[in-house]
Amino acid sequence: MGVQRDVITKGDETTFPKPGQTVVMHYTGTLTDGSKFDSSHDRGKPFETQIGVGRVIKGWDEAVPQMSLGEKAKLTITPDYGYGARGAGNVIPGNATLIFEVELLGIKG
Repeated sequence: MGVQRDVITKGDETTFPKPGQTVVMHYTGTLTDGSKFDSSHDRGKPFETQIGVGRVIKGWDEAVPQMSLGEKAKLTITPDYGYGARGAGNVIPGNATLIFEVELLGIKG
């Protein structure tokens, strides 16, 4: 249970985001059946958020600080580290395992 990080492309392996810093990322989120529920690529602009402070799902708060700048990784997140039994809107059912392909483009702050 939790989050599994599989590195697709290594980053610089020296620069890691710290809790409270803002990360700049591109990501695509899918369900285990392959259906896409969200993507920053579709919006044409990277996603920015503070990491490690509860602004995003627990799986991201735990996995993204382990990524180094420039890294691309696949995150497999169990429901207890995602949206749990409630799901999210009409796109993520309750108790769904989430798969994100995430690329850490920048770190601010």
